[in-house]
Amino acid sequence: MKKIDLGVTRREVISGTVGVALGLTLLGGKESAAEGTARLSRVVLVRDRAVLDDTLAVDRVSLKKMLDQAMTGFTGEKSSRDAWKRLFKPADTVGLVTTDHLNPTHEELVDAVRTALLGIGVPPERILMAQRDIDAVKACTALIAMPALKAHWLTGIGTVLKNYIMFSGKPSNYHDEDSVKLGEIWNLPFVKGKTRLVLVDALYPLCDKGPQPDPRYRWAYKGLLAGSDPVAVDTVGLRIITNKRTAMRGEPWPLQPPPLCVEAADKVYGLGTSRWEAIELKRFGWEEDLLIG
Repeated sequence: MKKIDLGVTRREVISGTVGVALGLTLLGGKESAAEGTARLSRVVLVRDRAVLDDTLAVDRVSLKKMLDQAMTGFTGEKSSRDAWKRLFKPADTVGLVTTDHLNPTHEELVDAVRTALLGIGVPPERILMAQRDIDAVKACTALIAMPALKAHWLTGIGTVLKNYIMFSGKPSNYHDEDSVKLGEIWNLPFVKGKTRLVLVDALYPLCDKGPQPDPRYRWAYKGLLAGSDPVAVDTVGLRIITNKRTAMRGEPWPLQPPPLCVEAADKVYGLGTSRWEAIELKRFGWEEDLLIG
């Protein structure tokens, strides 16, 4: 598989010398750099104190309620079923792109998403686990990015944008320059435009040493993030991780390497927005230690 080289370097992203006119397709609108007008990119954060017990076992009833709230809050539909029907059709072949090792997406969340898709008529044989299967991704008409929220020792943040790295065919190529080119993968012909939902498992995130699940840096955040803009969702996740690190140290504790892939996905690859002021964050549920201030 040939990799397109846009000539983007770590130095260019940091200095802000790389810029492109963006046409960002958001839920219900577009941003036009030429027109200077924009709709905010919506991200929903739902938390429930009861979703994990003291042993970190998942309460499926609480998780189902969280997922329903995430879907209705994101789409604006009155019912979860209508929300799923807005994004997916029975004729779709839907690929679930989870984190499948080390700090994996909770199976309970995968089951809840599969049940919701079955409930709107998507046949079971057309709901595919697509994390490491390029042929499966090519067969899909729609993708749901379902990573776990985590830091990463090669990319800074290893959540949404990094979730598609296996689709490149050569993931090691994307760890140069602090993984600044991860956004390129989302524009591959068999990937581009297929992601209708980004759903981040933030039940038990990891704020350092990722993807290895070092228990010193994990905590029960008990949250879900949902959106359609992968950059905006990663931006919110990045703020949660950054603020958790500051809370742990009592002073700023920057991620290493810096998560350059997020800004580059916005400014270079046109995948969404990394600007906090361009994100509409809707919050539901448990507010304690929210970590988004």
